[in-house]
This record gives sequence, structure tokens and C-alpha cells, in this order.
Amino acid sequence: MEGFQFEVLQQAWPLLLAGLKVTLGLSAAAFALALAVGIAVGVLRSESPLFKAILSPYVEAFRGTPLLIQLFFIYYGLPSVGVTLSSTTAGILGLGLNGGAYISEIIRGALFSVPSGQKEAATALGLSRLQALHCVVLPQAIRVATPPLVNAFSALLKDSSLVSVLAITELTRASQLIYTRTFRAFEVYLAVGLVYFVLIYAVSRLSRRLEQQKAFPSTA
Repeated sequence: MEGFQFEVLQQAWPLLLAGLKVTLGLSAAAFALALAVGIAVGVLRSESPLFKAILSPYVEAFRGTPLLIQLFFIYYGLPSVGVTLSSTTAGILGLGLNGGAYISEIIRGALFSVPSGQKEAATALGLSRLQALHCVVLPQAIRVATPPLVNAFSALLKDSSLVSVLAITELTRASQLIYTRTFRAFEVYLAVGLVYFVLIYAVSRLSRRLEQQKAFPSTA
């Protein structure tokens, strides 16, 4: 049995680093889209029964089907109806819409956590419904939602490995390419797994720190 070959990783490091950069960039772009979609959908569904009825199918569809199928549909299925996207655009769109469905529920729950008296007080001060939402309710809801949103980014970061099926050379795809050249699965996938672990662990530590700050707010 051959021992662990560090030279495999030394030779593969440039490609892994390039893949890591793609993973981080892709995840950041997809999370920005997910955050925008999630906040918009969450607010609309919590404020209007009409929008709740209109947008609920989107939320249920993306939460109720596998992300991999969604990526296949966006990249391979949409061209059948005349919508052709690049693999990167399809990956960002798939991750963003999927993450947005989950984030919308986080935002909706956070909005409902704000006491109704806050809205009543804002109305009594002469603020419109939109002003009360923007100036009073939403800032409090975002604070409540921040730790779950960090966890949502952690989940999206892990899910970004699925875009490798669209031939995007992110971290997972890079490891597959290295394996096909070296046939050293143990070294390659162990290294990639450790990289993902470090990234997710860092995000998880940030989430726990935010939760502690929420539980023990500063009195300064």
C-alpha cells in the first residue's frame, strides 16, 4: 500500500486555489441574490395575503425539490423554451433562487417576532405602513434574522459544490480534474474536504458569535 503522497497536493495546489476562488466568488454572488430575493419575498408574503398566495408556489417549489434538479432544469431545460444561460449564470441563479426560498422564511419568521406594539406605536406617531416597516420593523427583524442568515450562507457554500455538474471549475470540479490526472483520491478529496471544513467552521463560529451578542447585548 502506498503512503500518503504530499507531492500530489503540492502539484495540485494552484488548481485547487483557483477553484477555491471560484467557489467563494460564486457563493458570494449567489448569496447576494438569495438575500435580495429572500428579503423581498419574505416581506411581501408577511404583509400581503395576495402576495403570499402568489409567491408561495415559488417558495414551496424550491424548498420541495432537490437543488441538483433545479440546476439541471435551469441550465439544460430552459434552452428548450429559448432561454440559454452560461454555466456560471445558471449556477448563480440556481443557488440564489434556492437560497432565496429558505431565506424568505427566515425573514418572514423574524418579521413576525417583532411585537405588534411596535407597529402600533409607529402608526400612532404618524408613520405610514411602509415607513413603519422600513424604519421600525425591518431593522429589528434583520437583527433577529442575522444568525440564521449566516447559517444560510454556510449551507449555500456547501451546496455550491453541486455546480460542478455544470462544468464550472470550482473547488469540487477542480478536485475531480486532479483525481483524473493523478488517481490519488485519498489525498485529493481529503484536502478538499479539509478546505470546505475550514470555510464552514469559520462561518459557524461567526454565527455563534452573533448569537452570543444577540443574547447578551452591549449596555455601553
